[in-house]
Amino acid sequence: MIMTPGLRKFALTAHITSSVGWLGAVVGFLVLVVSALTMQDAQTVHSVWIAMELIGWFAIVPLAFASLLTGLVLSLGTKWGLFRHYWVLFKLLLTSIATLVLLLNMQTVSYLVGVAAEDGSVDLVGMRGELLHAGVGLLVLIMIIILSVYKPRGMTRYGMRKQEQERKALRP
Repeated sequence: MIMTPGLRKFALTAHITSSVGWLGAVVGFLVLVVSALTMQDAQTVHSVWIAMELIGWFAIVPLAFASLLTGLVLSLGTKWGLFRHYWVLFKLLLTSIATLVLLLNMQTVSYLVGVAAEDGSVDLVGMRGELLHAGVGLLVLIMIIILSVYKPRGMTRYGMRKQEQERKALRP
């Protein structure tokens, strides 16, 4: 089913907004990690862990799911389809993996916040791990954006088959 132009624009706006929000929240997360690693003050590091948990659970995770959901809606409701083009499949795969890794990492962040709250210790080793997670996550999100903008050629076998069926249906 192809969406009406108004509905497609609404879905596209929601997708772009959630995706850009996800990217921005990850940048904010990364800024917190870098500030904690450069200051190395115990109180600052403890505060950064708390802020990272809040940003993660209340901004990054919801925006990741919103981006995934709106991307699925767009792919299923537009000519691009979910299984017709490799770039759409790669975006889906990268977004799904990024969301899964995010959920697993947020459990670690919440655990380290709890540890820091209980004994007042700060974990800079865990903070270095967060630098890696956020940095790689940012690179993956940039790759997804590049795929969205450039839409590299290449149709799946399913896409070629569907395209041929559509051509045959148009022939008299």
